[in-house]
Amino acid sequence: MSKKRMANRKGFTLIELMVATALSSTVLIGVGVVLVDSQRGWNAMYDRTYSDVVTDAHVARRMFDSVIRNASSQLILLDDNGSWVEVYTYSDPNSPVVDLYAKFQAKSGNLTLEYGELDSGATLSIDPICGNVSSCVFKSSGRSVQMILTLDDGSQSVTVVASAVMHN
Repeated sequence: MSKKRMANRKGFTLIELMVATALSSTVLIGVGVVLVDSQRGWNAMYDRTYSDVVTDAHVARRMFDSVIRNASSQLILLDDNGSWVEVYTYSDPNSPVVDLYAKFQAKSGNLTLEYGELDSGATLSIDPICGNVSSCVFKSSGRSVQMILTLDDGSQSVTVVASAVMHN
C-alpha cells in the first residue's frame, strides 16, 4: 500500500528542484555573458568608426584632395622638412591669372589651411581642418602632392596617406 501511495504522488523532489535551478542559472549566466560581450564589442566598433581621429582623418583627406585637384600645376612650394605645402589657385574659374594661394600647414597639433591673395600677400582666412595631429609630412613629385598624416588622441591612432594631382 505504501508503494502505491508513493507512485501516485505528484510534484518534484528537492534534488530535482536543485538540479533544475542549477541548470537554469548556468543558462542565464551564459546568456548574460554573451549580451555583455556583444555590447562591449559594439561600443568598440562604434568608437573605431566614429571617433574624433577617424572623422578628422576623413575630413583632412577630402579637403586635401579637393584643394590640390583645383590648384594650378604651374608652381608648388614645399618646405624642406615637408611640414607645409603651398599651391596656387584661381579666385574665379574663368580667371586667366593665378591670384590666390592655399597653404596646408601642420603645427601645434593642428592641421590648418590658409588662403590668401598672391599679389598682396594678405591672408584671407585660416581654417582649422583637424586636431590631434602627431605628425604630418608633405611631399611632391611632378604635378602630384602627397600628404602623410598621423592622428593620435591617446586611445586610437590613424594614419592617412593622400595623394592628388593638380589639374589646372
